[in-house]
Amino acid sequence: MRLTRPFVIATMSSLLVLAGCQKEEQAQGAGGFPPPQVAVITATAETVPIINELPGRIAATRTAEVRPRISGIVVERVFQQGSIVKEGDVLYRIDPKPFQVQVDSAEATLRRAKAVQLQARQSADRQEQLKKSNVASAQQYDDAVAQLAQADADVAIAEAGLATAKLNLEYADVKAPISGRIGRALITEGALVSSTGTEALATIQQLDPVYADFTQSATDLIRLRKALEEGDLIENNSADVRLLLDDGSAYPQPGKLLFSEAAVDASTGQVTLRGEFPNPDNDLLPGMYVRVQIEQGSEKGVVLVPQQAVQRDSAGTANVYVVSADNKAGIRPVRIGRAVDTRWVITDGLKDGERVIVEGFQKVQPGAEVVPADWKPEDAAAGADAPAAGAEAPKADDADKTGAVDGAPAADATEQAK
Repeated sequence: MRLTRPFVIATMSSLLVLAGCQKEEQAQGAGGFPPPQVAVITATAETVPIINELPGRIAATRTAEVRPRISGIVVERVFQQGSIVKEGDVLYRIDPKPFQVQVDSAEATLRRAKAVQLQARQSADRQEQLKKSNVASAQQYDDAVAQLAQADADVAIAEAGLATAKLNLEYADVKAPISGRIGRALITEGALVSSTGTEALATIQQLDPVYADFTQSATDLIRLRKALEEGDLIENNSADVRLLLDDGSAYPQPGKLLFSEAAVDASTGQVTLRGEFPNPDNDLLPGMYVRVQIEQGSEKGVVLVPQQAVQRDSAGTANVYVVSADNKAGIRPVRIGRAVDTRWVITDGLKDGERVIVEGFQKVQPGAEVVPADWKPEDAAAGADAPAAGAEAPKADDADKTGAVDGAPAADATEQAK
């Protein structure tokens, strides 16, 4: 009977401790946890550039087909296929012998015409002296003058024939009309070429700089111009454009916008624009697919939020969590516009100056109190792991608290039992 009373006292103490723990757990379940911490931004109206990304193709700034100006047999190909050639470089040589013969014949014809011209001039001078002495008639003098004029004309014709023959001889060396990169040879030595033929001997393309021809919907252009007229947009005076290559990488050299077509393609409804880009390393080749980024104005009074702040419900509606002045969280449906880097343009549902939750909204209940703190983008990567760590921390604290509450009374009960 002596052992019964201490045992009963220890048992009753343990029951009292357990009852106290249950009351504390019920109090915590009824809202005893502190409000969750969240990272927020203050929505601010900004002026944002409108940068459109449009599809395009690379084109050479100058393209020339090498063609013969005379007919003859090709005796030599001088250039290296795929090499860089300069304007005036000899590319092919056509057999010059027939044209050299024409030059020699034209020179002989010119010498004969000059001899006749000299004779006619002497005769005209003689008739002039005789006329002054009243020895020759006026008719004889007029005939001599006419013969001299005819001789002068024959000399001019002979000189033109000689010039033509020399020009044909010069054309026997087929030269590069422009500087650039020459492609493959389309004919070989021994081929007969003609000045009236349709086949080119080779093609030269100038690749530094190059053109980027890209298209934009006529509807988008009209919408932009209308917004500019209404004052919703600020006109951009810069003509800079940039390129994105087919693999998504950015081309390092910026370009400039040259012009836009004044007509719309009837088959596609697109307007063609052209930009010019430097190409010192020949990274851009004609026909290459690219995407062109062009700034076509700036939009005023735009509210933007980080993309991670926007959530979608089961119906696909975009929502954000907004923190009120009394630090209460509320869900707000919004309408999303275009993307600007890593942010969304909010076209409806959010006002300037409102606080939006960017991180920590997983722990937020609509209408519940939160502890807001400014969001730091540079810590976003580190903050991505914060919710998981924050979720485990309360468990560890609860375990410590439980151990402190349960452990101490248990020890006291043991001491009392002793």
